[in-house]
Amino acid sequence: MVSLMTKHVGLKRKLRETAAARRKRCDQILALLKKMYPDAHCALDHHSPLELLIATILSAQCTDVRVNMVTPVLFKQFPDAASLAAADISHLEDIIKSTGFFRAKAKSIQQTARHLMAAHGGEVPRSMEELTALRGVGRKTANVVLGNAFGMQIGVVVDTHVGRLARRLGLSQQDDPEKVEKDLMALIPPGDWTLVSHLLIAHGRAVCAARKPACEKCQLVQLCPSAFQAARPPPDAQVRKSSS
Repeated sequence: MVSLMTKHVGLKRKLRETAAARRKRCDQILALLKKMYPDAHCALDHHSPLELLIATILSAQCTDVRVNMVTPVLFKQFPDAASLAAADISHLEDIIKSTGFFRAKAKSIQQTARHLMAAHGGEVPRSMEELTALRGVGRKTANVVLGNAFGMQIGVVVDTHVGRLARRLGLSQQDDPEKVEKDLMALIPPGDWTLVSHLLIAHGRAVCAARKPACEKCQLVQLCPSAFQAARPPPDAQVRKSSS
């Protein structure tokens, strides 16, 4: 422990690193994460782009585990955009109620389905512009669909885990998700843009928790400028405090 903390102090003193040094450190972090989480993948169960799109809409302010409990029932009754577009909204709300904000989500799902039917023949489009034109779909959701359903490396999904770890690892100092995404895209090879979010999410859940990161067992500790600072509020908590 003492030796790791000593090395960490040395890293902290070198925080004002050059862009090249930051990119090299990012490469090392990425290589370690790939070894640590070789099976990292999208945690939302899906069998089609439409299912992933709807599941991602449902995942707002909700755990992936809960969404995965709801979607089998939802997609059994409403297997395509046409059936979702014609669904009784009250019945749709009942099915997804446990995901929270169910009225807004039901409205987003149905209006998205109707938009897909009217503009795309019921199919999920393959561009950022067309996806973000759908109700309830922002850049993060569009990145999830494009990267995981279509294999298109357009950007990096930045959720709360990814944003928190990007700041803790010194890969971004930004609070806005789109600015964090821009920083990560500048550091990470395009071929890893979809994978890196799964890796960071896996590490955030397993080791680098928001309230109490387990630095003592983290394999990234010698590359992390925030190691052994568990007594301090997590970066996202600091953001909430400053904005309140």
